[in-house]
Amino acid sequence: MGEHLDRMRAGEWFLPKNEPELREAAERRAALCALYNAEGKEAPGRAERRRILGELLGSVGEGVNVRPPFRCDMGTYISIGAHTFVNFGAVFIASAPVTIGEHVQMGPYVQLLTSTHALEAERRREGWERALPVTIGDNVWLGGGVIVCPGVTIGENTVVGAGSVVTKDLPAGVLALGSPARVVRDLDD
Repeated sequence: MGEHLDRMRAGEWFLPKNEPELREAAERRAALCALYNAEGKEAPGRAERRRILGELLGSVGEGVNVRPPFRCDMGTYISIGAHTFVNFGAVFIASAPVTIGEHVQMGPYVQLLTSTHALEAERRREGWERALPVTIGDNVWLGGGVIVCPGVTIGENTVVGAGSVVTKDLPAGVLALGSPARVVRDLDD
């Protein structure tokens, strides 16, 4: 394992272009996503999609439904809890762990992003990035088009309104809206 892969896994700044293992993982992920997202005559059946998803991701709970098209990066760092539904067009950039609880509902075009880039222009040009985990608690509902930024944890039973951008942790049992997402009220169980 290379120095930059170790740095990525530790949440430190790393250069992905310097890691052959990351290139190999990206090629594997691209091939599996293409199979999963195939349409028409090449479209896999439900059981085959489930098998592909199991090979693509780190773990997939019982009754998980991820509608294609689905895109991810480093799928092995993604775990999805039982009975979770992910609608069309989801993008999970997972250079760090993405942990999704059970009974989570995601609207179309949700993005879960673990990667961030340097603010300094020269470091960005050099390709430096950092990956911070994203955690989604049980029973969370993310409305269509929600973007969850690197390092964010969303507590269980929380609802995030459509189009919101979540830049900071959200507690359990709240409704959050906007860009950046702000808690607007507590939710009754």
